[in-house]
Parts: sequence; structure tokens; C-alpha cells
Amino acid sequence: MSETVAERTMISFKVGDQRFNHRVAAIAMWNGHVLVCREDKDDYVMLPGGRVELGESSPIALAREMVEELGVEAPIERLLFTEENFFERDGEAFHQIGIYYQVALPDDFPFVTGTPCLVRFDEGLELKFSWVKATAEALTVVNLLPMWLREALEAPQDGSRHVVVDERSRV
Repeated sequence: MSETVAERTMISFKVGDQRFNHRVAAIAMWNGHVLVCREDKDDYVMLPGGRVELGESSPIALAREMVEELGVEAPIERLLFTEENFFERDGEAFHQIGIYYQVALPDDFPFVTGTPCLVRFDEGLELKFSWVKATAEALTVVNLLPMWLREALEAPQDGSRHVVVDERSRV
């Protein structure tokens, strides 16, 4: 008897010269540091996470992404940010809806600084995870994207916040 595998449809599509993307990301904090991820040879880092699949809620998507990327279950603690972000990357204009949750990593997760704490492969990409001091200066040095997170992560907050940002270059 063969098992039918449901087709996965990431919510990311192109319309004309723009791409719509629905992303979910984890904010994992430890000892004044935030966990970031660098894919292959990118010149920027991002928070761990990925695209939401069609028919999937954002908490379920983030739980799936944490297992796929980090190899661990990371319980969601609370919603911190929702975003509407307009930016350009690799010559493509993006309209992104992002949802950012604070997560708890297991006690046996590698909490070390100064070097990648974890290297994994997902969807053919090498992912290097590192702990970076959660200051705007340190997050600028590693080129955390989206840029608005650099200051937002430095200033802890109560509740959640909705952010609308246009990071497209102006000509």
C-alpha cells in the first residue's frame, strides 16, 4: 500500500515584477543574545524560520520550521511582531507579511558565542546558526535583515507590535 504525500505549497508567488511572501520567524534569546541564521554565502543573516504553507497557521508553520532547520522542538512563548515589509533582494521587489514569535529552545541546545553554534542543511542550503549580541550595533555588523529588527530586538517590549516598513531603495 502506497502512502499519498500531500503537495506542499509555500505562500510565495510572483505577480508581474513583484513577489508576495508570507514568512514566520523565531526570536530566540539567550544571555543578551539572539539566534540568527546565515544561508550559504549570503551577505546577511535572518532569524530562523521560513515560509508559511497554504492552509497552515503561523504557529504550526514555525513549529515545523524549527524542526526542519534546528532539529528541535521550540515551544512558542508569545507573539512579538507582525510586519508588512516592502524590500528589494537580488533585483526582485518583495511584499512580505511576517509574523515573529518568541520561542524557547531546549536546555541542551548549543549556547555558545563567537562561532556558529549549529550547522545544518535544509532544502539543499547550508544554514549556519549563531548567537549575536542583541544590540543594534552588533546586529548591523552581521547585517540582520529585515533592518527594522536591529533596533526592535535591542529594546524589549510588553505585548506585540505591528510594523509597516518600506526598505525599498529610492531612485
